Amino acid sequence: MDSKRQKPKTLQQAIVHFSDPDNVLAYMIRLRWPNGVVVCPTCGRTDSVFLKNQYKWQCKAVHHHRQFSAKVGTIFEDSPIPLDKWLVAVWMLCNCKNGVSSYELAKAIGVTQKSAWFMMHRIRLGLQEKSKGSFGAPTKIGGPDSEVEVDETFIGGKLKNMHADRRARWEAKRGGAVGKTAVMGLLDRDVRKVRAKVVPNVKRDTLQAEVLKEVKYGTKVYTDDAVGYDKLHHRFVHEVVNKTVSYVRGRVHVNGMENFWSLLKRGLNGTYVAVEPFHLFRYVDEQVFRYNNRKDGDQPSERCPTIRDCPISDRQQALNLCRTHWQGRRNEFLVRTAGSAGRSRKGRYNSFGLYFGRSSAIDQIARVKVSFRVYQWVLR
Repeated sequence: MDSKRQKPKTLQQAIVHFSDPDNVLAYMIRLRWPNGVVVCPTCGRTDSVFLKNQYKWQCKAVHHHRQFSAKVGTIFEDSPIPLDKWLVAVWMLCNCKNGVSSYELAKAIGVTQKSAWFMMHRIRLGLQEKSKGSFGAPTKIGGPDSEVEVDETFIGGKLKNMHADRRARWEAKRGGAVGKTAVMGLLDRDVRKVRAKVVPNVKRDTLQAEVLKEVKYGTKVYTDDAVGYDKLHHRFVHEVVNKTVSYVRGRVHVNGMENFWSLLKRGLNGTYVAVEPFHLFRYVDEQVFRYNNRKDGDQPSERCPTIRDCPISDRQQALNLCRTHWQGRRNEFLVRTAGSAGRSRKGRYNSFGLYFGRSSAIDQIARVKVSFRVYQWVLR
């Protein structure tokens, strides 16, 4: 297991390289334990015995979970999918500029679509970069001599693709932004790093609170002429560009954020197609990671924090992932099937694409709840 051997540069080389279990093990050891000393995740001892026939280690202390593999304490834990497929999936997700769909990944690595969907959400959990520059990071961006662009966008269906009656109802409310999900972003021009986050609305209190929390005081902040940014001049050097007149006024523009929004929407519209609002923040984190690390060379899985910086050994984050998905689906069931919860002899499809036969909508909700409980029991 020579950790200094030639690193793969292309997807084809990565597939060949990681098909060897010794290469996979050496790669995981180098990333998890850079000093080469394997540490027991339970007690912290450093004299564990390697079991060659199982590719695991066994701690010499007597306690629960004496045997552990390189997956323990990472997003790969509690998954029967081998690491050669996991690492190829990480490579593909980090390299594909517009993302990769779960169906495409399933065909590429030989798993089911549901397994590929689960793998991709696990990987996105590691791409959140909570300590490296996303919203909520301990450090702020900008400075007295720095320039930061702030902008927001709306993610959702287009009015031109709706039926005429439905489009008229939406337009009668408040325009094309009604019913869409708002996403706010900040771009530091000096380091060329983006921070983006799903926000509940685009009101002044929401937008300015995020700017105050993420940007250092005294920074040159460039925005459009939205009303939500009209009080930023008290803490920042605030400049505004009116897009109805011109998109650029000297150095005052938000074209950098517009570039990021185009990349995000290209992936959502062209690759993922249908993204639920309660999962949108995961796809935003994925695109933020890909944008911020686009200049870091050809080692996406090595710059990816999924292995070292995202431990889920307590299994709580995995449960939160499943719980969030179940709660969102349950809310969709309740909203979209409010008028069709009764039983049907022949069965029909509702507007959400769910088939209703002899079982009612309430029965389907109960089955989803049972599947979540089974998943919770498996991860104990």
